[in-house]
Amino acid sequence: MSDPVLVVNGVTVYREAYAAVQNVSFTVPAGMDTAIVGPNGAGKSTLIQAILGILPRRSGDVFVLGQPLSPSGKLSPAVRQQIAYLPQNFLFDRRIPITVREFVGLGWDRLGLQLPWTGGKARRQAVQQALTQVDAWHLHQQPVSALSGGELKRILLAYCLVRPRRLLVLDEAPAGLDVRSESEFYRLLHQLKKDQGWAILQVSHDLDMVRRSCDRVLCINRTLLCQGTPDHSLTPENLSLAYGPEFVRYRHSC
Repeated sequence: MSDPVLVVNGVTVYREAYAAVQNVSFTVPAGMDTAIVGPNGAGKSTLIQAILGILPRRSGDVFVLGQPLSPSGKLSPAVRQQIAYLPQNFLFDRRIPITVREFVGLGWDRLGLQLPWTGGKARRQAVQQALTQVDAWHLHQQPVSALSGGELKRILLAYCLVRPRRLLVLDEAPAGLDVRSESEFYRLLHQLKKDQGWAILQVSHDLDMVRRSCDRVLCINRTLLCQGTPDHSLTPENLSLAYGPEFVRYRHSC
């Protein structure tokens, strides 16, 4: 069995004087879609940001592809560019005149200094291939500002695809999509995981989607309450532990 893509060991994160995440440990293997679920304020997004090095850890260790994330959140460029991140809200100034092809091409560029005129042909081919894989090549000349919500999510996946990655992190990435667009997003994500062998770590409030689509579930409420397959983690007992008994009764009545 290959080494896990991500290892989180005893991570604790504070927000000011408040322990938002306490002593959380888990691993994410290659080709595995792992969901983080829990109520609002449970520390899900805080945990994601600590894993990415955006927020500092009070204690614990994070390893990506075997390399430790430094206390200041640094990884080597070679490892950092193996990670793709889709946030809940993609903040974009729609006045910027950038086309879809130009935007996806930004994901091809390596971290660090490089000559801007090198690799033009390979870059163009990679962009076309990535957009084709997400069924969005027909949008390549469109301005990003003209895209619908569902189209933008496809373009963000193409941005992740344009150069090979090993770990995809999503923080409620389908938020704001209608039911049809969200279903299509997850269908595409499942296909890309299969084709690319991605390790996926995603925060989600959609427990029905998690049950259908994910391989493993981490149920947290500041601490890790349980982990395992959806059938193991999403039992009424575990949901009551995480969300409270009223939540379970409400879901049962629906």
